[in-house]
Amino acid sequence: MPTTHENLKNAFAGESQAYQKYAAFAKKADKEGLKNIAKLFRTTAEAERIHAEGHLSADDAIKSTIENLQTAIDGETYEHNEMYPPMYEQAVADGHKAKRMFGYAVEAEKVHAALYRHALEIAMAGKDLETAEIWLCPVCGHIELGTPPETCPICNVKASSYVQIA
Repeated sequence: MPTTHENLKNAFAGESQAYQKYAAFAKKADKEGLKNIAKLFRTTAEAERIHAEGHLSADDAIKSTIENLQTAIDGETYEHNEMYPPMYEQAVADGHKAKRMFGYAVEAEKVHAALYRHALEIAMAGKDLETAEIWLCPVCGHIELGTPPETCPICNVKASSYVQIA
């Protein structure tokens, strides 16, 4: 029988996946002109996010910002060093369209880890990031502090496509 810790990890993973899935389903319903069904998907997605955050909290996995930054660095580093490279290679071998997103993820996760390392250094000095301008490439997930590049260094999307998340 699994421990409560294992159950919390599994529940967090399942609720997190449901959140993402329902958010994607909402976008599709919006594109199909089904605004109220999209709203139902978005609302349910938010309910799943609440569940996921509650499980994470119950597992005492939300710590100080410095500890959270180190956890984020470890996760992003694992993803770009160990998780995504074999997934990318398999998708290439299979000729599967997943190779595009796996390839983007390998590169974007490197950037995320570097940004978190930078933030950790600053937080350990008792400070916050100097810029509030944080830009996201909506195609590949590249993040840029300050001003977005003329073109995304990962997927070549134009700077005008970058978005800021509140």
